[in-house]
Amino acid sequence: MKVAVIGAAGGIGQALALLLKNRLPAGSDLALYDIAPVTPGVAVDLSHIPTPVSIKGYSGEDPTPALEGADVVLISAGVARKPGMDRSDLFNVNAGIVRSLSERIADVCPKALIGIITNPVNTTVAIAAEVLKAKGVYDKNRLFGVTTLDIIRSETFVAELKGKDPSDVRVPVIGGHSGVTILPLLSQVEGVEFTEEEVAALTPRIQDAGTEVVEAKAGGGSATLSMGQAACRFGLALVRAAQGEQDVVECAYVEGDGKYARFFAQPVRLGKNGVEEILDHGPLSAFEQNALDSMLDTLRKDIQLGEEFVK
Repeated sequence: MKVAVIGAAGGIGQALALLLKNRLPAGSDLALYDIAPVTPGVAVDLSHIPTPVSIKGYSGEDPTPALEGADVVLISAGVARKPGMDRSDLFNVNAGIVRSLSERIADVCPKALIGIITNPVNTTVAIAAEVLKAKGVYDKNRLFGVTTLDIIRSETFVAELKGKDPSDVRVPVIGGHSGVTILPLLSQVEGVEFTEEEVAALTPRIQDAGTEVVEAKAGGGSATLSMGQAACRFGLALVRAAQGEQDVVECAYVEGDGKYARFFAQPVRLGKNGVEEILDHGPLSAFEQNALDSMLDTLRKDIQLGEEFVK
C-alpha cells in the first residue's frame, strides 16, 4: 500500500506521518508532500525510525510525485485555527487549497481513497466532490471527511467521566465536523448510563473541544497532535479494509442517501473500494433527535457553500 500525506510539514501532517511510519503494515510506502521546503527533511528524519515502512518527502508547487500510485491520500494541508476563529473562518484560504489538490488527485490517482482533514470539513469535502465530478472521476464511495477527532474526544471524555478504560468505550458521532453539527450519540454507549445533566454538559464540550485546545495553546496553534492520532486511526482503517480485512467500521462524513443532507457523518463499513455499506445510526434519544433537527440547516448551508465555490 502507498499512503500519501498532503500537508505533511504542518502540525497535523508531521504527527500523522510519525504515527503512520510506526503503524503502517510492513512493506508500505509513505509519501509526504507539502509546499514547504522542509518536507524532504521531515521524511529523512522519520526514515531513521526502524520500521519496515519506506518513506520519501516532496516539496514545491506540484504534489504529483507524492500522489503517483497512491492507494490512500490524506489531506491535512491548509491554515490552522487561531483564537477567536471558528472552522468557517478558514474557508477562504483552505477552499482554494483543497480545490487545487483535488484537481491533481483527479489527474494522477483518481482511484485513491481520499480522506479530507482540512477544515472546514463540512465544506471542503463538497469542494473535492465537485472538482472530481467535473473531472469525470468522482466515486462517492472513495471520498471521506475525517471526523474521527470528534469520536476520540467523545471516547476520552466519556471514559474520564465514567471511570472507564478509553479503549473500551465506543461513541458513534453523526452529523458534521463543526460546532452544533457534531452530534455524539451518548444514548448508544454500551454499559454506561448518563443523566440528562451529563448529556447536556458533555455534548457541547465535545462540540467545542477544538476551541478548548486553541485557547489553551494561547495563539500557538490548534488541535494538531490529537488530530494526527485521529487521522492515523482512520487512515489505518482505510488501509486494513483495502487489504481485505472484514468488518472495518468507522464513522466518517460521506455522501449517502441524502436523508438528512448530501454529506453526513455516520457509521460506515469499509471495504476494498471504500464505503462498502452505510450503517444505520440506530435510535436517537429525544435530546439527540432535537439536536439533529436543529443542525440540518447549518450543515446544508456548509455543503452548499462548497458546491457553489467550485461552480
